Amino acid sequence: MSKLAIFDHHGSPAEVIRAIDADPGTPGSGEVLVGDILASINPADLNAIEGTYPIRPKLPGTPGVEGVGTVQRVGEGVVALRPGTAVILPHGFGSWREAGVVAAENLVPVPQGIPYEQAAMIKINPATAWRMLHDFVPPQHGAWVIQNAANSAVGRAVIVIAKEQGLKTINLVRRPELIPELKSLGADVVLLDDGDAVEQARAAAGDDGIHLGLNAVGGESAMRVAAALADGGTHVTYGAMSRQPLRIPTGFLIFKDIRFQGFWVSRWYKTAPAAAIQEMYAQLFALVGQGLIHTPVEKIYPVAEVREAVLHASRGSRSGKILLGSERTV
Repeated sequence: MSKLAIFDHHGSPAEVIRAIDADPGTPGSGEVLVGDILASINPADLNAIEGTYPIRPKLPGTPGVEGVGTVQRVGEGVVALRPGTAVILPHGFGSWREAGVVAAENLVPVPQGIPYEQAAMIKINPATAWRMLHDFVPPQHGAWVIQNAANSAVGRAVIVIAKEQGLKTINLVRRPELIPELKSLGADVVLLDDGDAVEQARAAAGDDGIHLGLNAVGGESAMRVAAALADGGTHVTYGAMSRQPLRIPTGFLIFKDIRFQGFWVSRWYKTAPAAAIQEMYAQLFALVGQGLIHTPVEKIYPVAEVREAVLHASRGSRSGKILLGSERTV
């Protein structure tokens, strides 16, 4: 038996989530038993428990869209994986558990030397940053990108990936004390997200202009990102931290020809070819292996303490991510 986090109905995560003992199952043909699971607690997981996320697991459900595990047993016909191999867990698995059976074809092996906790957090935020920098505007050396919420996990990954790809970033933050920290990550320009940001961003980019903007906030901040873009620029929304809608001035559409698009990494995983997923992971693993992508972890809880973990993850002030499961090194 192993521990499994479940919820029977939607509601406040700390009130409805609980840990139970469950049989992790026996791998059949083409399947493997994965254990030693380490999973992250993301806002999307909490929203899914609340019932406010677009993807809702069948009840009773097990949350967790992201995590890493170790192959313990392989079923008939599995030759590409062997016991002891660390793997990235797929969407729909429900990673808030100690062990479980999953189709081998849906697993991505983790290279040797990648810290286990970093592998557990690579699937959502770093992947979101990578896709947004590559899928909307073809990356060209020296091109400018502007983003708000630059101190978020995605924002930090954008800074690192952009620098490695030869792109330049303009980063908007709400607190001045964040500026030195983001500059140390490789940010080219860090500005306060206020009324002066648009002109400062345009001045920094000069005649090159800014052709890609990334928005995780919404409201006025999102419009500042749009206003800083050059004519024909692309504005990508992937979050709404302010819970304020986008109110797009008509002039942005008619006179500046700004293209407003959205991005949701869960949808990308649904339609992306396996080769594209593996290629992206190879690039991200390389950055993690070099220590360039590194997400701080504040605490790791066992699955049995899932309620305490959820309460901790819901706090507004933290120094890092909250994880569920076991700590080890690949």
